Amino acid sequence: MTYQIEPSKKFLVGIDSDGCVFDTMELKHKECFIPNIINYYELQGVSKYAREAAEFVNLYSKSRGINRFPALIEAMEWLSKRPEVKSRGYEIKIPQAVVKWMKEETKLGNPALEKKVAETGDEELAHALKWSVAVNEMIAGMVRGVPPFPYVQESLEKLKDSADMLVVSATPNEALEAEWSEHGLTQYVTAICGQEAGNKKETLTNATKYAENHTLMIGDAPGDYAAAKANNCLFYPINPGDEENSWKRFRDEGVDKFLSGEFAGDYQQALLDEFDRYLPSRPSWPVED
Repeated sequence: MTYQIEPSKKFLVGIDSDGCVFDTMELKHKECFIPNIINYYELQGVSKYAREAAEFVNLYSKSRGINRFPALIEAMEWLSKRPEVKSRGYEIKIPQAVVKWMKEETKLGNPALEKKVAETGDEELAHALKWSVAVNEMIAGMVRGVPPFPYVQESLEKLKDSADMLVVSATPNEALEAEWSEHGLTQYVTAICGQEAGNKKETLTNATKYAENHTLMIGDAPGDYAAAKANNCLFYPINPGDEENSWKRFRDEGVDKFLSGEFAGDYQQALLDEFDRYLPSRPSWPVED
């Protein structure tokens, strides 16, 4: 069931975590997700191209920040279109059971997948679950000591007396709890809503409990903006590769503009125009559609 907030303040702010509050995206994907994709999906012979495809989807494209299961499928789809992969005689097998499950399920996390595997016994789903569990185990052992970006805590301090705050993320709750607690940030948020709580669009339906232009989503990916737009929330982008300056600007001017009602309109559009230039929709390497 989607988390339901009981408003205690006039404003609501949703905050993404990986790549937005914490500089963990590169670490998690390059050291935890991608090695397991190569291992579990037998991509050793095209590992260079598999790595490039997964990095593009998860870090350097407009798909940045999407849930791990759609990201897995998209990376394999891009990989299947690479002429270098085809010339090596590799057939990239897209797990269609996972594709089907993603169309039926909104809570794309291990608990929902475990339930589906128990119901169906499907081998592709069971394999995807093993991959996902292995990723979580590697993240738990690898990710530590990564502080929030500069100016994050100062920004949350400026908001805390005026806004209810939610973590709105596609990351599993267990990892979110660990990372936000490690750095003393849980004090600022009413709840942590990871992938088990539903997708970002669902969590942000809480915006209907607040007045117009009194809700804001902070994120680093186009999917964050899409979730905000679907719920008539304002959006503050943390530009990939320029996170520190993005947070500094939010602390220095964004918070005040939001709380004073000056965020919507020209200021919002200028931020969106800038954000759109940061990430491409197609890779730079050759693709055979």
